[in-house]
Amino acid sequence: MPHKRLFVIYAGGTIGMQSTASGYAPVAGYLPQELARIAGRTPGFPAYTLKEYAPLIDSSNLQPAHWNTMAADIAANYDSHDGFVIIHGTDTLAYTASALSFMLENLAKPVIVTGAMVPLAEQPNDAEQNLVDAFHWASESKLYEVCVAFNRQLLRGNRARKLWGAEIGAFGSPNYPILGRVQGHHEFNPALCLPKPAAPFKAHQINPDLAIVGLKLYPGHTARMMEHLLQAEPALAAVVLESFGAGNAPDADTALLTAFASAARRGTVLLNVTQCISGKVSDSYAAGTALSRAGLISGQDLTPEAALAKLYFLLSQPRGVLGWEDTLPVNLRGELSAS
Repeated sequence: MPHKRLFVIYAGGTIGMQSTASGYAPVAGYLPQELARIAGRTPGFPAYTLKEYAPLIDSSNLQPAHWNTMAADIAANYDSHDGFVIIHGTDTLAYTASALSFMLENLAKPVIVTGAMVPLAEQPNDAEQNLVDAFHWASESKLYEVCVAFNRQLLRGNRARKLWGAEIGAFGSPNYPILGRVQGHHEFNPALCLPKPAAPFKAHQINPDLAIVGLKLYPGHTARMMEHLLQAEPALAAVVLESFGAGNAPDADTALLTAFASAARRGTVLLNVTQCISGKVSDSYAAGTALSRAGLISGQDLTPEAALAKLYFLLSQPRGVLGWEDTLPVNLRGELSAS
């Protein structure tokens, strides 16, 4: 590994858990001790400063306010470190990677998020290798974005999804190629990565109290249920709708479409993404254009995780001349493919 100094955030997760009478639970001080052991026996392991969060966060308990803490910690240590590693639970890891990709503007250093399906306390495990890989890629001088290191692969953070609940290779990037992999040595493809920004780095905060809701369509999703949510007071800030296929909804359900249109008029931002693992929202079907007419904005090939994170980011910033319907479809951090 290159001689770099990294800043490491240990937020929690399976990777540092130990077996207890109540099941696996995070144990303060255990992962820092194990990481020091790994560093001592790995040639060229970079120097690092580690911050262990207290209390450690089971990722199921992660809240948007935690993203503010992570972004602030990275900003406070940005000038004095060459790269960053965030050690995180896997359940909400893709949300954090997506959120930080938007909050860390003009990032000119790598931020690598990693975790494990099997804790360091168990053998065999995937934890040690994921840590070694994350530290290596966080030392890359030509990587300028938030990424996920998992199962010997490097994924763009706002393209990553947890696709499998029990597999070692839990994460994938369905709508974008992997950025790198380990095949005898660590390699990544700069042509697939974001370019180095010319503007100075800036870390943003988000409003963790925004009322943003994720909804998934399914057969029998009636307008009455939707109306109850969309007519709540005060009005929801935004909704991420996971629609069928290429962005479709039951266009025969005029009451449902009316409920969406009413919510849009009240100022709720409605973002339409596909509930399929891979693919994007398009206007190929009448059932999809009906949602557009009702005021939903196409999320194109945004993942649901990136869609929610992007809404938190954009709706937390001062509104500009353009409306959200204009800014949401703009590719900010490589989260969207070219149309």
